[in-house]
Amino acid sequence: MAHFENTQLWKLLEAVAGRDQTAALFAMIRVDAALLAEPSADVSRKVLAQAMNMLLFAKNLDAVPEGRVYVESKLADGGQVVFDHGALRTVAGTDTGALPAGELAFKRILEPLGFEVAGVYPLPKLKMTGRAYCHVDAPETIAQFFVSELHTTEFSPAFQAAAKEVVSTSRDPLNDADKALLAKLADAHALPFADAVALLPKLVGCFAVQHDTPSLAAYETLLAESAEMAWIATEGNAFNHATDHVDDVFALSDELRRRGLPIKDKVEVSANGSVRQTAFKASQVTREFIAADGSRVTKIVPGSFYEFITRDAVIDPATGVKKLDLRFDSSNAQGIFKMTAAAC
Repeated sequence: MAHFENTQLWKLLEAVAGRDQTAALFAMIRVDAALLAEPSADVSRKVLAQAMNMLLFAKNLDAVPEGRVYVESKLADGGQVVFDHGALRTVAGTDTGALPAGELAFKRILEPLGFEVAGVYPLPKLKMTGRAYCHVDAPETIAQFFVSELHTTEFSPAFQAAAKEVVSTSRDPLNDADKALLAKLADAHALPFADAVALLPKLVGCFAVQHDTPSLAAYETLLAESAEMAWIATEGNAFNHATDHVDDVFALSDELRRRGLPIKDKVEVSANGSVRQTAFKASQVTREFIAADGSRVTKIVPGSFYEFITRDAVIDPATGVKKLDLRFDSSNAQGIFKMTAAAC
């Protein structure tokens, strides 16, 4: 562990999260050597992106006990997590308050950090669209983001009214100073160390609930038409799931099932066969709602989950070079998204 301590990534994480959590993150998540530059006056966008991703991964484990059990077991066996991607949900086509609508709430963060849209994935069964954001500087070693938009205009008038009621109260977690730092990062592809320390926790804070406690009536209206929008009503823009890149998702699925862990019944396989995914069923969480009489009531609902993926190396038709297939698959995604509908 000592050889990581004199790196820019360690110093940044330690300044934000403290020494103990930084050590735990490095022990848990495999970090590519290209991201382990020595400390300097400026923090590159790829180091800042990696630091954010590591903190978000830990945040997902805090929300998903099943994922934590799996990761702790993996670490006990001498393994590490290969963080493949995280997923989040956004809402388009309605008033989202002070928060930019749909993917724009995260495009403004991800692009300055060096991510770009590598693929657009229609999710027609869910009335959503997914976009894969892949890092320009380190596509195979920095975890991607799968950002989905739910299209409220494709649902009933009652649904649209309920969605507006919930998300129109959204606050913007970024202030003017944060936005100025993002603009600076976009221009220079780096930030002075002190600026990176200031911005990093604000970026992590974007992956959370930004709206007020929903009414129970609105939640039930949303749930009747879309488990995904009902999930957003309680979980907001939190990581829907974090994903571990594993060697053989079929073998792992069988092993986890034998251990009695709540693994999905079916492994999703992409149309070309090179991407295979499965997941734990969503954690069950207690959330608060506003009842018709104004009182606060609680209800057990699906929370986030933990996913597993196997990606094959394929020939890039443009270059003839064999590389990891970083693409997603609409059918796979729609199957995986059902994890948060399991208890509905």
